[in-house]
Amino acid sequence: LGKANEVTDAIRKGGELARKNLYEVPLAGNTITHETEYKFRGAKIIMRPAAPGTGLIAGGGMRAVLDLAGVHDVLAKSLGSSNSTNVVKATMLALQNMASRKKVLDKRGIAQL
Repeated sequence: LGKANEVTDAIRKGGELARKNLYEVPLAGNTITHETEYKFRGAKIIMRPAAPGTGLIAGGGMRAVLDLAGVHDVLAKSLGSSNSTNVVKATMLALQNMASRKKVLDKRGIAQL
């Protein structure tokens, strides 16, 4: 979200901020690794993994974020505020806090098979 007096400057600043804040999203095939709920200010989101072929069932800004993250099968719902900025931020934070199988096993001290 870049702010400036001119449109081109705002787009440039937004792109620079986006490139600085890239992160990897753990996926289980074409879906997310586990069910998650996340709240950012008034926006609350729920995301659930889906079977292959289900598609991207999400609305508005959440759909765009999940599509760009490479998620193809997910069931998602936005509750509370419909403010798209807060919904997108809640989605981004939920994806950042996703745990991969490897991460959970390492945290528990279990050797991978």
